[in-house]
Amino acid sequence: MNVIGKVTVLPKLPEAISRLEELAYNLYWSWTPRAQELYSALDEDVWNRFQHNPVRTMLEVSGERLTELARDAAYLERYAAVMADFDAYMGKRDTWASQHAAELGQRGNGVAYFSMEYGFHECLPIYSGGLGVLAGDHCKSASDLGLPFTAVGMLFHQGYFTQLFNKEGWQQESYDQLDLTTLPIRLARTAVGDEARVSVRISGREIVLRLWTLQIGRIRVLLLDSNVPENSEDDRKLTARLYGGNQELRIQQYLLLGVGGVRALRLLNVQASVYHMNEGHAAFMVLERIREEVARGSDFRTATEAVASATLFTTHTPVPAGNDAYPYDLTDRYLGDWPAQLAAGRDELYELARQEQFWDNHWVPSFSMSVFALRMSRAANGVSELHGEVSRGLWNFLYQGAEQEEVPIGHVTNGAHNLTFLAQDYRDLYEGVLPQGWTERLEDKGMWEAIRQIPDAALSAVKRAQKVKMIAFVRAGVKRQLERNGASAAEVAAAETLLDPDALTIGFARRFATYKRATLLLRDKARLAAIVNNATRPVQFVFAGKAHPADNPGKAFIQEIYRTAQEPEFKGKIVILENYDMDVARHLVQGVDVWMNNPRRPLEASGTSGMKASFNGAPNFSVLDGWWREGYDGKNGWPIGDEREYADLNLQDDADSFSLYRTLEDSIVPLYYGLDAQGQQHGWLDSVRQAIITVNPEFSMQRQVIDYTQKYYLTLTARGGAVQASNDALARTLGAWKSWIRQQWPHTNLVASAQLPASVQPGEHVTISAQVNPAGISEGDLRVEAVLRRGQHMIRVPLSSRGQGRYETSVPLDESGLYSIGVRMMPEHADLSSEFELGLLKWA
Repeated sequence: MNVIGKVTVLPKLPEAISRLEELAYNLYWSWTPRAQELYSALDEDVWNRFQHNPVRTMLEVSGERLTELARDAAYLERYAAVMADFDAYMGKRDTWASQHAAELGQRGNGVAYFSMEYGFHECLPIYSGGLGVLAGDHCKSASDLGLPFTAVGMLFHQGYFTQLFNKEGWQQESYDQLDLTTLPIRLARTAVGDEARVSVRISGREIVLRLWTLQIGRIRVLLLDSNVPENSEDDRKLTARLYGGNQELRIQQYLLLGVGGVRALRLLNVQASVYHMNEGHAAFMVLERIREEVARGSDFRTATEAVASATLFTTHTPVPAGNDAYPYDLTDRYLGDWPAQLAAGRDELYELARQEQFWDNHWVPSFSMSVFALRMSRAANGVSELHGEVSRGLWNFLYQGAEQEEVPIGHVTNGAHNLTFLAQDYRDLYEGVLPQGWTERLEDKGMWEAIRQIPDAALSAVKRAQKVKMIAFVRAGVKRQLERNGASAAEVAAAETLLDPDALTIGFARRFATYKRATLLLRDKARLAAIVNNATRPVQFVFAGKAHPADNPGKAFIQEIYRTAQEPEFKGKIVILENYDMDVARHLVQGVDVWMNNPRRPLEASGTSGMKASFNGAPNFSVLDGWWREGYDGKNGWPIGDEREYADLNLQDDADSFSLYRTLEDSIVPLYYGLDAQGQQHGWLDSVRQAIITVNPEFSMQRQVIDYTQKYYLTLTARGGAVQASNDALARTLGAWKSWIRQQWPHTNLVASAQLPASVQPGEHVTISAQVNPAGISEGDLRVEAVLRRGQHMIRVPLSSRGQGRYETSVPLDESGLYSIGVRMMPEHADLSSEFELGLLKWA
């Protein structure tokens, strides 16, 4: 039939369990296994078949079953306990934010967080991998901490994709239309009860967006949906698939997210003092906010200062594919009417995003989303300490003349939401030694020392139980895949005995981007075969991961592992699961003995999967890149390779694979199989405890969101308030000052000299002088300084004005060594967010 619409009619729940519906529409249940058990008890087959979706499960369950459970005393006791915890959580007023970030809850202050994807739970597949799961975890911990926080994203009605392997192990993609009426989301309503809709004009078309709300504990997420009758068929598909299509589709999706997202906040009267862009996809949010400022009477330069003062940009990858850039002709097609709306010239707007690209064998200017995000923010960060360093190098060209370490990009190392990925068995185990209320202070390092009190036998029992659960999950998945591909009865039967719960089991699951080197393990198959087939100390590997639909090299990696797993010496020792999602990830991180990760350093910005494994007692075995470079302490896991980069990638692969095999053979395998006099793996369990103790607090999402709040949300709230006060007075002042400085800067000149003998004794001084032509820029607006480098150390010494453009200083050389000395000048203003904000610097 021709369907004109759908509506969800939930069953009338018996009074005794009537709040199951309320709970189903709050994803608090997604990190609360006891709450999930209430729904799985309705019908476990239905619960599993529909991706653990409580709304769909309730729709499928008979009234008789509901009545039966409403009379089941044991079920009612569990229900009451869950609801009591839920009410306590939702009603809590003395949250971390109320005690440590009260300013964010005052006078309309709060955080608006924009992300292209969110991974909250497998039943809502609007994520592709780590970026989305990180965004989902960020929201969950914002709720846990009590932050005033609203997230904005897209409701992709075909999600990312369902991954299937054919008989040859080649990834195939299936796109299924989500039935939105059965998801734990609800239509957003305006204050007067109307269905909430906004529109965005793109290339002369008015595209209508329907708004949905998703409740994540105490905070909500707004999701934008273009699949409405008012739009053309093509425009309805703009929110069909995540990361699908070409550049033209992507730029339109980014406009919907950025412009439509801000309009959604305004329609629903959501106040924000900080706007956080989670990756460059969201950068067009600043267009709409500038337009609002201009509509209120500001000029373009004032508006850009006001908007940027309250904006944070988090960059997640140094990989070019993660930093979208568009040729100007394509940009004109979709941003062509924006300069007029912003009271700006085309060149003036595009200059904020300009990046030269080497396309078609020559250099051409492009509109870079990441450059636009950096230019239009007053704070920016990478997602690990090393990634911060890499990002400062990658974007150094925007701050020409600045040393790499001076580039104003900081870092907040990623974390993960402990409770989303922590198995209930481990929660119960930890509960026995951790203090009451431990889940509210996950970032407390000292608290976790109590884990050492857990006896070997108790810890070992939980680890084995979780491994057995994981193996059952793997067997079921492989069996389904074999049956679908027409495997023989013998092959299907063999899946039921796949993997040995007594063997050392190592997991690897992530996006199959080629820089993550999923096939590094296979570099020396003869050596690997000897490791996995050791009669007394066997090792087995479980892989999972998706390649982007357009990434054939990534798909080839999947196929290589799949085919290797069919070879006689590896059959039953290596397994690769299809359709990697949050459900697969949870089972693996909760059940493996060791988590392996071997990206090509330094391309792994952070990585988070290994954190989740260590939450559940699995030590990491990883390249010292991303978070593991900070997390490894010598006792909580093992490194792969050295802490260095290579010019020769083949040499890097050779060195890292050699390290991988040697560490397995000499360290990991002997420790795992070593038993003490009581027959316990005492040495191994010490590593397990150390992983739990060190990774849970330091890489908790609560620690991450606290870091963002203290380093950025509070400071940007204060800065935005100051810049925007008194009708943008400071924004107007800064805008005019910057315009004058940029106009005059090309005409300035700097010459310097130094009285440098061939050698001096430590403690002696050298005199450095400079002559400046300021081109009309006042002396107070310039900083002239000497820069001394000795090895990796940099010393900055200001030169004092002697009048007539002459500057001078005497510099003490306190340490022995070879010094390099230079003189530079830069614009200076007390109200800049960073001394390098303008990106203007001139060396003598």
